[in-house]
Amino acid sequence: MTRIAFIGLGNMGGGMAARQVVGGREVYAFDLSEAAVKKAVGAGAHAAGSVAKAVEGADVVITMLPAGPNVRKVYDEHILPHAPKSALLIDCSTIDVESARAVAKQAKEAGFRFADAPVSGGTAAADAGTLAFMVGCEEKDFANVEETLKPMSRVTIRAGDHGAGQAAKICNNMLLGISMIGTCEAFALAERLGLAADRFFEIASKSSGQCWSLTTYSPWPGVGPQTPSDRNYEGGFAAGMMLKDLKLAQEAAAKAGATTPLGAQAEAIYALFDRLGFAGKDFSAVQQLLRGDLARLK
Repeated sequence: MTRIAFIGLGNMGGGMAARQVVGGREVYAFDLSEAAVKKAVGAGAHAAGSVAKAVEGADVVITMLPAGPNVRKVYDEHILPHAPKSALLIDCSTIDVESARAVAKQAKEAGFRFADAPVSGGTAAADAGTLAFMVGCEEKDFANVEETLKPMSRVTIRAGDHGAGQAAKICNNMLLGISMIGTCEAFALAERLGLAADRFFEIASKSSGQCWSLTTYSPWPGVGPQTPSDRNYEGGFAAGMMLKDLKLAQEAAAKAGATTPLGAQAEAIYALFDRLGFAGKDFSAVQQLLRGDLARLK
């Protein structure tokens, strides 16, 4: 049985670790949160008292951590010194490209195979095992990475060499953040013009304005498939996480000399939403900011 060390059991990591158990893997889980570890144990994982204990004897190490500095520290101080050299290391965190490449270089120099494999799909997909993975790794390692991710994955795509997975993720989420704001603006304008939301949804979903933010993840309650907007924007992909990804995109754009004015504006809107105290709401809740009805979210 494949032994998986899973480090980081937050909103996404907990569901992902549980899918590895469903996939027939032996999972040793660690998180700083005792409650998160207890939940993972309830899903069939084994509790590990530390990162070092989790990675001991592991065939694969999967990390799902908050930010670049966390990933650098955990790999440098806990994973690389203690994991078997034969272990495949996969970081599924969303971090800056520079950190992903630095950790990959350090891992390779230490004799490990490494992949950055950030995800798209949110908590529902993590729980269901239908995430999309964007992978940066050496081509010869991709088949093993894909097989490892299979219990958690709807699709796994190699974006390129180390760091390419992170590049794909931040570009994708910048596009998502922009398109969600545009969708919210359109619903808000339709309302002011006296057009019923369900009528606008039906028309736009069959016209040139159709996009994922409209037809799959509608920010307007009661139209389209069930989404967080139907649960007062609870669950899903937190606005604070979208802000984090937009910041990463802007930092990358600045370093690369790329012009991303709509990405910058999207970051500013989500930063305002965050300052107003709504970082924990689903990112589609920006609909209510644009409608001027934030009281609805409290």
